[in-house]
Amino acid sequence: MMRRRVLTVTRGALALVWLLLAGYGSAKAIAGEQGTPADLPGATQNRDHALPAAQRFVILSAFSNDAVLDTKTGLVWEKSPQTTSARWSVARRTCAEKSVGGLKDWRLPSLEELASLVDYSVGPPSLALPPGHPFVSIKSSVYWSSTRPGDDPKGSWGVHFGLGGGSTFINWAHSVLAWCVHDGMNMNQR
Repeated sequence: MMRRRVLTVTRGALALVWLLLAGYGSAKAIAGEQGTPADLPGATQNRDHALPAAQRFVILSAFSNDAVLDTKTGLVWEKSPQTTSARWSVARRTCAEKSVGGLKDWRLPSLEELASLVDYSVGPPSLALPPGHPFVSIKSSVYWSSTRPGDDPKGSWGVHFGLGGGSTFINWAHSVLAWCVHDGMNMNQR
């Protein structure tokens, strides 16, 4: 009886610790004190003048309509990222080797870049992207970023597009989705 009680308490404590760790850096890492996104270095943001999705995102016909320019940040995103999960190293390599509409030099986005796509007004469990976005096959799931917490060689940050766009730490042993990005420079050159 005592052994069962200890086991139950231990499981409860482990579940609580897991929930706390899973939530570490979630909405508060990206959201400010009042639930609005914090300033994200490396991502151009203009919260005062939110663009409608139809003006913000431009499908690039020069790249077989497979790439989307985000006019808010100047970044180019895959219109339809891969729908299978991968470990971080595989996702990083896949992006580096990718050619979308003839455009090469793709990479995993930084946490700030990935979070720049989040529409914080969209609550869970809905997909935390602006209504009317042109992206296809985006899942309400976690996507890898290239951002590591300090020098930790065991994981990277990701954004969960199904939980309000919160960031979460993912161990590299796990497989999650990847959404590749291009810097957007020299878009007239392939």
